[in-house]
Amino acid sequence: MKNGLRLNRRGFLKTLPAAAATQIASAARFPDLKLWYREPARLWTDALPIGNGRLGAMVFGGVPKERLQLNEDTLWSGAPRDWNNPEAKAHLQEVRRLVLQEENYVEADKVCRKMQGPYNESYMPLGDLFLEFPNAERVENYRRELDLASGVASVYYRVGGCEYSREALASAPDQVIAIRLTSTQNAGLSFEAWMESPLRALTEATEGGRLRLTGKAPAHVDPNYLKSENPIIYEDAEGRGMRFAALAVVLAEGGKVSAEGGRVRVQEANAATILVTAATGYRGFDHLPDTPLAAIVQRCEASLQAAARKPYSKLRADHVIDHAKLFGRVKLRLPGPDKSSIPTGERLRAFEKEPDEQLIALYFQFGRYLLIASSRPGTQPANLQGIWNESMRPPWSSNWTANINVQMNYWLAEVCNLSECHEPLLQLTADLSRTGRETARVNYGARGWVSHHNVDLWRQSAPVGNFGLGSPTWANWPMSGPWLCQHLWEHFLFTGDRQFLTQTAYPVMRGAAEFCLDWLIDDGHGRLTTCPSFSTENTFLTPDQRPAQTSHGCTMDIALIRELFAHCIEAARLLGIDAEFRATLAKARERILPYQVGARGQLQEWVKDFAEREPGHRHMSHLYPVYPGAEITPRSHPKLAQAARKSLELRLQAGGAYTGWSRAWAIGLWARLGDGDQAHESLTMLLKKSTGPNLFDTHPAGKGWIFQIDGNFGGTAAIAEMLLQSHEGVIRLLPALPSAWPEGEVAGLRARGGFEVGITWANGRLVQARILSRNGGPCKVSYRDRSASFPTRRGSLHILNAQLNLS
Repeated sequence: MKNGLRLNRRGFLKTLPAAAATQIASAARFPDLKLWYREPARLWTDALPIGNGRLGAMVFGGVPKERLQLNEDTLWSGAPRDWNNPEAKAHLQEVRRLVLQEENYVEADKVCRKMQGPYNESYMPLGDLFLEFPNAERVENYRRELDLASGVASVYYRVGGCEYSREALASAPDQVIAIRLTSTQNAGLSFEAWMESPLRALTEATEGGRLRLTGKAPAHVDPNYLKSENPIIYEDAEGRGMRFAALAVVLAEGGKVSAEGGRVRVQEANAATILVTAATGYRGFDHLPDTPLAAIVQRCEASLQAAARKPYSKLRADHVIDHAKLFGRVKLRLPGPDKSSIPTGERLRAFEKEPDEQLIALYFQFGRYLLIASSRPGTQPANLQGIWNESMRPPWSSNWTANINVQMNYWLAEVCNLSECHEPLLQLTADLSRTGRETARVNYGARGWVSHHNVDLWRQSAPVGNFGLGSPTWANWPMSGPWLCQHLWEHFLFTGDRQFLTQTAYPVMRGAAEFCLDWLIDDGHGRLTTCPSFSTENTFLTPDQRPAQTSHGCTMDIALIRELFAHCIEAARLLGIDAEFRATLAKARERILPYQVGARGQLQEWVKDFAEREPGHRHMSHLYPVYPGAEITPRSHPKLAQAARKSLELRLQAGGAYTGWSRAWAIGLWARLGDGDQAHESLTMLLKKSTGPNLFDTHPAGKGWIFQIDGNFGGTAAIAEMLLQSHEGVIRLLPALPSAWPEGEVAGLRARGGFEVGITWANGRLVQARILSRNGGPCKVSYRDRSASFPTRRGSLHILNAQLNLS
């Protein structure tokens, strides 16, 4: 139990026994899973990421100077505070009058600004570990790589007649970052090591090969998009900005180790191991981060000493075993020649001109690797940059942006067999249900709990915007609670964990539904609507061609509330509780505004058929009920599905999906609509236009680009959706297989109902499906126009041929 969240670990997936794993995956060779390069990283966005969920590092692989940029997932600016706005409640009725009675949307925008609270705090960089090597100017045979299967980043090179190697890993079992340096020449290893930080910090080196970095985070950091004369504020008071520490020890084999001028110097060693750990004064989202520095340092010392008692070979082996238990569950083989002998950056550039389907498979597995590295049980969720950040004012504060981005980070978790890694987001949602209850009461006079567009370490639940500076379409959007609740329900559907449903998911979902019941109002015509309402980050044109953002009953609101009410009704039915509340939800759901089709045949985005100010906008929020929701499918609502397709076509024709995460969303939408070739076209665009040389997702910013991890995660999830879907109570095999993938194999994907699925195909058609039942429930399978149903028992394996007959 952590901060009130109870999770039954039995609901999380365990590694298959070797025999079962052999049955799930055939003997076919799966591709090499390494990113590699012939040169060191020049920029932070070229470096290679390692992480254990709590500690992260970007490894540059430099010679003669190496840099490992370090992060710790609880190192944020600020502290808990009162972010609610009591005046918001007084403006709510005015906004509703302006929208519903006067249709004065522009004036409603102005009033919404009065309902905002302060900006979020920001995720901070910890610092850097530097290594400097003498006589390393004439480097030959250089190679830098990241092995996704082992979670180890390595560097190899030759200077003269001596070969050098370095490898770095972030160990979850031992909670350290470990760097191993070797030389083929006796006494051939010499270097200096030191630490720095962009925060207010003190660095020192002591005898015994010790480095110590201690400091204090800012009390406040303004978002990077806010022009500010004093954006970074430090305060001396305890708890007004947390203290932190990073400790390292250099363990040399042979040679001499000394400390001088803040650096540890190693001379003429045969090999060396550097262990690094870090901790902060964070004591929970609802406590001041006032842990004394001495206690923080002591925690670091305990981790360092425990790790130092192990030989490096044992540290590495324990790390690889732990990592492989998660990473090794899913395998993917796509067609085409093996191009793994070509450096990854060169493969990406060549992808502009010729296909490389195995690069797509590598990209898929890289997304799974990133989630393992940035989100583990007990850690913070993956933020906008996962766990990696070098900036004092990171892009969008590197927070949890909850109008799609943090949710997209976890679209892959269940289907890609990383259910454990979902836990931090489920915990964040449970935490927000606590802070958001006060926001619902103070800001809106409502029951239940509410959260908005931005969330930080302190679980800020109120609208951001600095009391009037934020655009209402993002700052005032109050629907992240229902969206986050979808993840609670999905975790239950995939795992069947009734204890989790009883103790965590349903109570949190119920609270969100209570808020929505109070938020819904009569539209004056007998229907229930939401007001104010926003289609996230988008702007419409009023009949007199003025831009506005505030209206009522936007399609995304309707979809999220309909979905939440349906999930609550089903959860309460399964648990045999809350019959009266179920009836209330069902009655309200029947009165909610229906989906509407506009004049262009498109699924309408707003309650009226407004024109978009930006027809190619990156957000496609009105398509939520197609994906990641599941209310509109080509089978359940064919006319609405066709309207959704028209909306997607209009968006893309106007230049939409120009960001990585938006393009990833488009892939998932095409997959849900059953169009594999369009999904593949968007997938190739994702790699061509929105992927950096280290396969990081890119987001346009000014004249350049920044790293934003949601595109990686969304792209991985969408590839899985092309191969397997299970959102209608049926396991659909190869539902959006593109013609570019005539043959291939996937093993270890997960389906709702507690099933693990492997699929082999050739000549564009199913050859075999292998379904392992985790929970022992009934199984329904579909492929094209065929279907099959059969009972299962827990642990049973079912092999189906192309006709869906059981072998």
